[in-house]
Amino acid sequence: MSAMQTISIQVSSAAAQAYRKASAEDRKKMELLLSLRLLEVSRSHKPLKQVIGEISASARERGLTPETLEELLKD
Repeated sequence: MSAMQTISIQVSSAAAQAYRKASAEDRKKMELLLSLRLLEVSRSHKPLKQVIGEISASARERGLTPETLEELLKD
């Protein structure tokens, strides 16, 4: 992977809290995971709406309900 750069993005309060509570090692892993995911989405030849739909379907298959998602996104 090339040199790392810092960007600012908005995330849910729950995601921010999880990141802040994580160990330095786990934060590095989260950053790498997010970086890889952003690259995957940006290099996809699919429309962003389709990619979001696929991620949503995968989350539902793993048990993420609309209620759980709403709770996670609350500030």
